[in-house]
Parts: sequence; C-alpha cells; structure tokens
Amino acid sequence: MKNNVPRIGTIKKKVLLLLLAGLALGLTRSYKKQLWILKQIPKEWRKENRQVLERAINSLYTSHLIQEKHHRDGTTTLVLSENGKQKALRFNIDKLEIKKPIRWDKKWRVIMFDIPEKIRKLRDSLRIHFKEIGLIELQKSVFVYPYPCSQEIEFILEFYNARKHIRFILAEKIDNELHLKKKFNLV
Repeated sequence: MKNNVPRIGTIKKKVLLLLLAGLALGLTRSYKKQLWILKQIPKEWRKENRQVLERAINSLYTSHLIQEKHHRDGTTTLVLSENGKQKALRFNIDKLEIKKPIRWDKKWRVIMFDIPEKIRKLRDSLRIHFKEIGLIELQKSVFVYPYPCSQEIEFILEFYNARKHIRFILAEKIDNELHLKKKFNLV
C-alpha cells in the first residue's frame, strides 16, 4: 500500500464496476437506460475463477470499498461504500468513449457550463474531460458534438457532481456549421 491507498487489481476493478452497475440499475426507472447499463457491464468478469473472485471481494471489504448489508430474512447484500463508488466511477470514466453511429442525424449536441471562479478546478477538469472524449470547444465553456452523447455527458456530470452548472442543448443548426463539419469529418 502506498499512501494508505490500497492497490486495486483487475479483478477488484471488475467487482467494483459490477456493483456500481447494480446500483445504477436500481436507481434508474428508464428501460432504455437499464439496457444501456447492462451492456456496459464487462462480460469478462464471468470468466474469473470463483476462489480468486472471493479473495478479491474479501480484499475490497477489508479496504472499506464495499460493505455488507444484513437483511431480516437472513440474506446479505454487498454494496459499494462511498469510497468504493468514487473508485468505480474513476475506473469507468477513464475508459469512457462515445460510440459514433453509422449515420449522422444532422443535429448538434451543445454542452454549456457556467462554473464560478471559486471552483475553477471543476471547470478545468470538465474542459479537459470533454476534449478527451472528442467534444470541440465552440467558445469558452461551450462544447459541441455531432453524435448522441447525453448518457456519457450525464455520467461525467454525475462523476464531477456538476449537474447544476451544465446545460445540454440539441440544435439543428449552428452558424459556423461548415467549420464544425470539417473538424468532425462530416463533409
């Protein structure tokens, strides 16, 4: 352990992400979002040896990344602790990418934010992350993207706890559209 932070191996990451997916499934009412969440769950976790998986879960428990909840009926449920949720989100956000559809729907996704100076680090982090996933800065604190990306943006907003500072617009036309089409290889 370095700096009191436990090392997280591949199997532990898979367990944390699986628990996070279960949490997300329980919190969403939308059938489409539930299907999207289920598709995001890594399939390779099923290949793991049961003993190795049990050791990883035990290690996560002792690292305080998961907790046990005992129920009156005698069953026990494993749940992510707050620290475990943050770790799982961090692993997931590092792999976040927007899948491009075959055809462009000719609509622009505009993401705008107005973040106070006192939380400038949040603003800088959002800018960096939006650029990493392919959004283009239209002007300061305004980003644009041609493909559906609302779920990915929602995930980023949840991770950074920034929902109140962000607005998401679906536009049919932007005055400098030709310039944007060239940047996104749409012409």
